[in-house]
Amino acid sequence: PEYQARLNFEIDTIIQMGFPGYFLIVADFIRWAKSCRDEKFPNGVPVGPGRGSGAGSLVAYSLGITDLDPLRYDLLFERFLNPERVSMPDFDVDFCQDGRERVIEYVRHRYGAHCVSQIATFGTMASKAVIRDVGRVLDFPYMLCDRLSKLVPLEGVKPVSLHKAREMEPEFNAIIASEEGVEELLELGERLEDLTRNVGMHAGGVVIAPGKLTDFCPLYCAEGSESTVSQYDKDDVEAVGLVKFDFLGLRTLTIIDWAVRYIQDLGIGNWDLGEAGADKSQIQNPKSSRFNIDTIPLDDKETYDRIFKTANTTAVFQFESRGMKDTLVKAKPDCLEDLIALNALYRPGPMDFIPDYINRKHGKEQVIIPHPCLEKVVGSTYGIMVYQEQV
Repeated sequence: PEYQARLNFEIDTIIQMGFPGYFLIVADFIRWAKSCRDEKFPNGVPVGPGRGSGAGSLVAYSLGITDLDPLRYDLLFERFLNPERVSMPDFDVDFCQDGRERVIEYVRHRYGAHCVSQIATFGTMASKAVIRDVGRVLDFPYMLCDRLSKLVPLEGVKPVSLHKAREMEPEFNAIIASEEGVEELLELGERLEDLTRNVGMHAGGVVIAPGKLTDFCPLYCAEGSESTVSQYDKDDVEAVGLVKFDFLGLRTLTIIDWAVRYIQDLGIGNWDLGEAGADKSQIQNPKSSRFNIDTIPLDDKETYDRIFKTANTTAVFQFESRGMKDTLVKAKPDCLEDLIALNALYRPGPMDFIPDYINRKHGKEQVIIPHPCLEKVVGSTYGIMVYQEQV
């Protein structure tokens, strides 16, 4: 009953918002990718299990778009589609780096080359870059331009504007007073700042139109390629009513596919690797014993003990940075829920709660849950609000 009610709710919302076609198109090219078997991809083009808010959809799970049950992990569909917040749906679909272009080629063939294109991006001259560009044209010494560029403060990860930088950093005025021509450089820089500097191609965005793309937006042909690219960026593409699909190339999936094929070539099956519930009698049948990564257990103690607790995670997607490795050693994760929580916490802002999470997990700090009714909400994360669903 719970699954049926959730499916009914999601289907009603999808129909109401006019997105059944979007779900079916995504399901179509993912299904094709997984079934596209040849010498290069004997197991099909590797596709990610799903990430981002789209993983909260039971309809997506039912169609094979994602590989995880949203009810099992208490994921909300409303984060993906919400009638009260009208926005385009956006599945982040990861493909093996080597097979991504093949899937895009299938989409061109399936829906018509005149209806499919990739999306342009427009690089602009930010404050740091514009100082270097103007300085180079005016023949200023590289060291001076580099020094000026490094004086521009950051807001988050983006540099502030030149006007704001001059107000925030007194050293600009000192350099203007001591170096001839710097005032002119900065004035020219302010006039050129935020102008488009170059055009590129979106890393993963592909647009599929209901008819000829030229009826909706101008196109150009990418240099050294026969692929067409829209001359609108991702925001303008959506503004004219077109839908963007994300075909993301992920090197990790390529590496995993190599590992799976290597294991299969060695003749090792899931039973040999100690898969829970494997039937020893099946080992006589090579096909039934063939290694399948989709059926390996997620609670394998040795994996947590030898890989995650010791931070032996080089090349493990999202767990390979120096800071994350330090966190793993301290946290000593022993279940999938721990890995999910640490991945969610390891970003600016929530990182402040990592020490509390670790201390509470290991009993060094009291777990405080303000009210018994919140036990179900924050009990699994030791009283700390880690996920948007908990809010």
